[in-house]
Amino acid sequence: MHNEFKMKAQNISQLTLEELTALITKLVDERISQVQHPLQAIDQEHLKKLFRSIDNHMWTPPADAPSTLELLRQDRDR
Repeated sequence: MHNEFKMKAQNISQLTLEELTALITKLVDERISQVQHPLQAIDQEHLKKLFRSIDNHMWTPPADAPSTLELLRQDRDR
């Protein structure tokens, strides 16, 4: 952590423009780093099992079932 960020907790309005810019830059850099280098590697086999499970448990309503819009209208009209 940079020295300028080891200061006591303070109101953001008390930061100089230079300190605020450095803080924002540091936070953005950390977020970009987290996206580019996730903490955990993605297990492709686990992902395949997960997608298979989703496919196997997918439910399709009967053809004559009311649509979600129709169900919402019925609820509204009650």
